Amino acid sequence: MPGGMIEISHPLALMRPLWRIVLICLLAALLLRMVRRLLIAFGQRVSTRLDGHHDGRRLETLINVVRYTATVAIVSVAGMLVLGALGITIAPLLATAGVAGIAIGFGAQSLVKDFFTGLFLLLENQVSEGDNIEAAGKNGIVEQVTLRHIRLRDYDGSVHFIPNSLINVVTNRSRGYTYAVIDLTVARSHDFASLVGALRAADQELRHDPALAPLILGELDVAGIEKLEEASITVRCRIKVAPAQQWRVRRAFLQHMQDRIGPPA
Repeated sequence: MPGGMIEISHPLALMRPLWRIVLICLLAALLLRMVRRLLIAFGQRVSTRLDGHHDGRRLETLINVVRYTATVAIVSVAGMLVLGALGITIAPLLATAGVAGIAIGFGAQSLVKDFFTGLFLLLENQVSEGDNIEAAGKNGIVEQVTLRHIRLRDYDGSVHFIPNSLINVVTNRSRGYTYAVIDLTVARSHDFASLVGALRAADQELRHDPALAPLILGELDVAGIEKLEEASITVRCRIKVAPAQQWRVRRAFLQHMQDRIGPPA
């Protein structure tokens, strides 16, 4: 300009980016609040139709996953809009992020597989906290299920962290019912009919036990002779019981049978 004068921008022009940033942040906060309220309302509405505690925990986990995903998406979009309001071109950043994403993707395939496997474990309700399962060669009680791993505590108290990508088959012993399977070995000379009578008598004693009766869901099923040896026979039977209670019922059943069968002949 003439005389070396410097043009000063109008104060309103300087305030426009600031107002845009404030507006973007307010809209992002409003969206986050709406998402949280919608998820809370959805959870309360669906929880009234659930059958049990396992379904409630599954719903809570899924809601947390959706909330986290929505938060990351809204914050990311708001951040890009703020950069645009400041006059920073985001196209090169997006291109760089795309190239970096491809490079990271090749190095994080197992992590991506963990997340997808964990998502389907939750959606299909294969595993819930508190279940007794076998997965990736480990047995125990599930303490935590995430999109990244399953935390499992075995009988001796050891804790196993199993990445979801390593889980090919899940054996769940805590759904609906289980069977307490008992293999009883006695002398070959033992009368089979009297042995079956002793088995059924022990079953009736369990049903009259106030602590064990609620755990028993079906009648004793005597399959018959499972193994025939030179000096002994093995008889197999089973009792339908509540989930994850088969070991407790089996031990109690064997204790009742101890006094009912004589010593080997």
